[in-house]
Amino acid sequence: MKYLPLLVLLICLNSHADTQYRLGSGDLIKIQVFGEDDLSMEVRINDQATISYPFLGQMTVLDKSVLELEADIVNGLRGDYLIQPRVTVSIVEYRPFFITGEVEEPGKYPYQPGLTLRKAVTMAGGFTERASKTKIYTAQGNSAKNRHTISLDDQVKPDDVITVEQSFF
Repeated sequence: MKYLPLLVLLICLNSHADTQYRLGSGDLIKIQVFGEDDLSMEVRINDQATISYPFLGQMTVLDKSVLELEADIVNGLRGDYLIQPRVTVSIVEYRPFFITGEVEEPGKYPYQPGLTLRKAVTMAGGFTERASKTKIYTAQGNSAKNRHTISLDDQVKPDDVITVEQSFF
């Protein structure tokens, strides 16, 4: 019982992080409609950033928060299907980020809210001996054109591709 307040705080912080997060292709979400098991499901957002939902068809979810998606589903179901639908959307699995270059274990890693570059490098086994701590770049997805420098305390986002360059000294 003495840990209950801490548990409540962690749940609230996680819920707050989910409300700020913007959905995109690859996220796995859970939709629950109270009292309607047929309308509750887990679904991965497809490459077109849409989901197929009963009675509502294809729904575009790109860059929506979970609260915005909840509102869209409530509004779609209200009236014709349900009188007062109670809908909850949660994120089961975030889309990944990628880290390449001078880290011990380059690859794809699961995104977590509040993730910094320092934590991402740790997840990838740390820097190699030749790694530069200042020549670290990030870009969204496959867009190498929009590459910019990132520092160890900067936030990492889902779909980020992080490149750690070599140091010459």
